[in-house]
Amino acid sequence: MTKRKKKKKIIKKKVDSEIELAEKIKKITEGLYYISETDAEILPFVGNKVETITDEEILKENNSPAETRVEERDFTEFFDYLTKMQDWFGEKEKATAEKFAELKELLESNLKCLKVYKVGKIQLDIYIVGLDVESNIVGIKTKAVET
Repeated sequence: MTKRKKKKKIIKKKVDSEIELAEKIKKITEGLYYISETDAEILPFVGNKVETITDEEILKENNSPAETRVEERDFTEFFDYLTKMQDWFGEKEKATAEKFAELKELLESNLKCLKVYKVGKIQLDIYIVGLDVESNIVGIKTKAVET
């Protein structure tokens, strides 16, 4: 008789408000770090109400000058790297990938127009955001160092 491994099932749930969503994001991201040339905490982000998310809106949210470099990345590709299970993963790495998968599902279930923005050069602010039902910019933010 063989034992089957139980996979943690991710449940898609919509939340009622941006505050509730921010709380769920905070809970999922607790102890979760974005790894680059530095390790940076991942935090919930709630921004302004907008018609669409643009580079200019992200710069405004980041309090950056208009000439600051902004690079837009694909949401799915960004998370594919963080959620892909590798053969060499130990329990800690598997748990981290699962938490990123749970975070991705939460964002996809509650936000539209999901995008990733990298703001700056070398020392970056990263915003993974979308629009909630009231058109507020909501998601997560973190930092990275890329040389």
